[in-house]
Amino acid sequence: MTAIFFLFCVCVIVIISGASAQTSCDNNNGNYTVNSTYYNNLNILLSSFSTHAEINYGFYNFSHGQGTDKAHAVGVCRGDRTQEECLKCLNDSRVTLTKECPNQKEAIVWDGECSLRYSNRSIIGLMENQPTVLLYLTLEVRGSVEQFNATLKSLMRNLTRTAASGDSRRKYATGSASAPDFQTIYGYTQCTPDLSSEDCTKCLDEAVSQIPDCCRGRAGGNVLKPSCRIRFDPYLFYGPTLKLDTDAPPPTTTPPPSRFTNNTSLHSQGKSNTSRTIMAIAVPVASVVLAFSLLCIYLIVRKPGKEIEIGKKEDSDDEDEVTLAESLQFKFETIRVATNEFVDSNKLGQGGFGAVYKGQLSDGQSIAVKRLSSASGQGDTEFKNEVLLLAKLQHRNLVRLIGFCLEGRERLLIYEFVPNKSLDYFIFDPIKKTQLDWQMRYQIIRGITRGILYLHEDSQLRIIHRDLKASNILLDENMCPKISDFGMARLFHVDQTQANTHRVVGTYGYMAPEYAIYGQFSTKSDVFSYGVLVLEIVSGRKSIGARHGETVEDLLSFTWRNWKNGTITNIVDPTLINGSRNEMMRCIHIGLLCVQEDMAARPTMASVVLMLNSYSITLPVPSEPAFVVSSSTRSFPNMLAWEHNSRETGSTESTNKSAQYSVNEASITELYPR
Repeated sequence: MTAIFFLFCVCVIVIISGASAQTSCDNNNGNYTVNSTYYNNLNILLSSFSTHAEINYGFYNFSHGQGTDKAHAVGVCRGDRTQEECLKCLNDSRVTLTKECPNQKEAIVWDGECSLRYSNRSIIGLMENQPTVLLYLTLEVRGSVEQFNATLKSLMRNLTRTAASGDSRRKYATGSASAPDFQTIYGYTQCTPDLSSEDCTKCLDEAVSQIPDCCRGRAGGNVLKPSCRIRFDPYLFYGPTLKLDTDAPPPTTTPPPSRFTNNTSLHSQGKSNTSRTIMAIAVPVASVVLAFSLLCIYLIVRKPGKEIEIGKKEDSDDEDEVTLAESLQFKFETIRVATNEFVDSNKLGQGGFGAVYKGQLSDGQSIAVKRLSSASGQGDTEFKNEVLLLAKLQHRNLVRLIGFCLEGRERLLIYEFVPNKSLDYFIFDPIKKTQLDWQMRYQIIRGITRGILYLHEDSQLRIIHRDLKASNILLDENMCPKISDFGMARLFHVDQTQANTHRVVGTYGYMAPEYAIYGQFSTKSDVFSYGVLVLEIVSGRKSIGARHGETVEDLLSFTWRNWKNGTITNIVDPTLINGSRNEMMRCIHIGLLCVQEDMAARPTMASVVLMLNSYSITLPVPSEPAFVVSSSTRSFPNMLAWEHNSRETGSTESTNKSAQYSVNEASITELYPR
């Protein structure tokens, strides 16, 4: 929180640095003490906002008390905020002012979604330009600054005209414009609705004229004034404007008080008593009649249906999910600051679903932010499903979800940052693979096994990952493996064994044959992928493209040929000079059992855990694996896309140059409670 203390004729320029609100405390208009008359009037006034249920347009202007101890307050919210969101923002702002301006009789706070102002003088209906706070982003404009400024000026002129034409409930406008070099400018203008159209235009024009003073060459900025505010930004920061009830008449605007006498600056108490009495009776009666009519219509036309929202389902016990989802939600502004405006130098990777950025929260915690692209094909429902899924998963061998953001068009997933990149970064590099001795590789295999077992049997939901591969195994500072990327996961009923899909997703080379060819998937599909992964770790070879002499054969063919010929040591990575050969041979044996063509013959992950932990268990003889990814069968009609592997929570800055053939599709997670 950044508090700004200054006289009311001062203009302050601030670099946006993560502060969620800006405050101004007037030290020249008198102070109050705790439990004084003004203190009590102010508390009663500010706490009364929530009692006005009839106000659903985000503008509160009231007074309370008498004489010089009378308190006046104006609260206004952005036009995309619901009544509940508006009241929460204003209440938070009230707490902020109490902390930052503990005894000043006049103060103002600007939050990103609302502003709150109070004074011991009448401020309702007055257009005031001071104090002014200017803020700008550190992100600079690309290309021609002159062309950018011309586009920005035109946008702000149009938004000023729209906002000033509003009524006494709302004077607010949002819009966007295309700037040079494929940039988009998002902007909004807002006045306190108690201003006249002329005063609103005058206030906004002055705010727009101050943009060059603070923000020339900057991609975003704010101008904050007591009576109006403007903002422009390279990122969408607002939602759809909420519609006003066109049948309800706007509230009567209080005439601007005189600037010369205290007597005429107070509200006229007796001028409209009769009209207020009529309104006090008519409005509640009309509201009851309207509400009753709407209820009747709803009961007649409603149809039973289901709707999934973040953390909301029909069961009463799903209230915990609501609480969980709310506790995980981040503001977009917070993440934007954490990633330094999503600067390219913080980009960890680029995948089909969007980019992944490294960031740091204000408490010093490192994070990885998956910023979903609008072209990813993933809708809000899929995004919410992934959030619900990830929020339920807590295991040391799974990447932990820290939070999410769903604001405007922005959809972000915030994960723990895993510093040592992904397994494929090491295992397929002739130099880096030497850093993984056998003991380390064996621990990685065991960790992956525990993670998959948790997904299949020990978590609250039975989860089929469907895209297990080396690039989705991330390594922490202790080289502990963490399974990542659940965008393709599917949830099963506890007693469900398999299912079909019309669209195959995943990476060829790791796909089970029944899934790649027929679209049938089950826990045994993940077992197949796990088997390929184990063989890759032991051999240091990719599932596709292992070279044998002058020919190229896939890893499964290579492994099976050496298994049959009794030359199993040829499968082991030559860099593994030390380590238990028995463990290596047993892992190869288990890998072959997992990639058998008959999925019924493949072991469960629970069985694999026993095989790894106990040498007293005799392993069955594996049958020939399915060779579905040989050079002659690498092309399935309408099913292939070139995938650049995203390091979802790793720390590589480039995409994988040796990407597998894969199908890249947005999350289609479905919710089936266990």
